[in-house]
Amino acid sequence: MHIAIVGNIGAGKTTLTELLAKNYVWDPLFEAVDNNPYLEDFYSDMKRWSFNLQIYFLNSRYRQIIDIQKMGGNIIQDRTIYEDAYIFAENLHDMGLMTTRDYESYRAIFDNITSFIKPPDLLIYLKASVPTLVNNIQRRGREYESGIRLDYLSKLNEKYQKWISGYTLGKVLVVDMDTLDFANNTEDLSSIVQMVEREINGLF
Repeated sequence: MHIAIVGNIGAGKTTLTELLAKNYVWDPLFEAVDNNPYLEDFYSDMKRWSFNLQIYFLNSRYRQIIDIQKMGGNIIQDRTIYEDAYIFAENLHDMGLMTTRDYESYRAIFDNITSFIKPPDLLIYLKASVPTLVNNIQRRGREYESGIRLDYLSKLNEKYQKWISGYTLGKVLVVDMDTLDFANNTEDLSSIVQMVEREINGLF
C-alpha cells in the first residue's frame, strides 16, 4: 500500500505523514527540505534558481520512488513527483519565473521518468485557504519561507485544484484543512483516520 499526502506549502503534509505512519505503523517518506541546497536561494531570487530547484526536487522524488519499489510493504509519502510538474514547475513558468526552454526541458525529463513508475494507491489532498497556509508557515518559522508571496500561494492553490479535479491515476481523498486541526485535536485526527480507513477498504 502506497499512500501519498499532497497539498500546498504549509498545508500540514509532514505532520499528517508522521501521525498516520505512527497510527498504522507504516514507513514514512519525507520531502527533502532541510538538506535542499537551492531552497534559500530560490526564495530570494526565484527566476534565477527555479530550474535548478525543480530539477533537484525531481531527482530527489525519483530516488524516493525507487526506494518505495525496493522496500515494498506499506508507505506513507510526504508530497509526490506529480506535484513538482503539474503544480510548481508549471506555476513558475506561468508566472514568468522559468523560461519556456527550461520548462520544456524539465517536462521532457518528467515525462520520461513517470512513464516508468507506479502512482500511489491513494492520494490525500490537504485543501487549505491562503490564510490557513500563512498561519501554518508563520507558526513553523522557517526563515527561508518568510518571504513567500501571497499571490504565489494563491496561484499554487489554483494549480492544485485543477490537478486534483482532473486526477485519474488513482483514488483521491480531499481533507478540508480550514475546518480540521489534526495536529492539536485528537478528534480531528480520528476523523481523518476514519476517512482513510474507508478509502483503504475500498481498494481491496
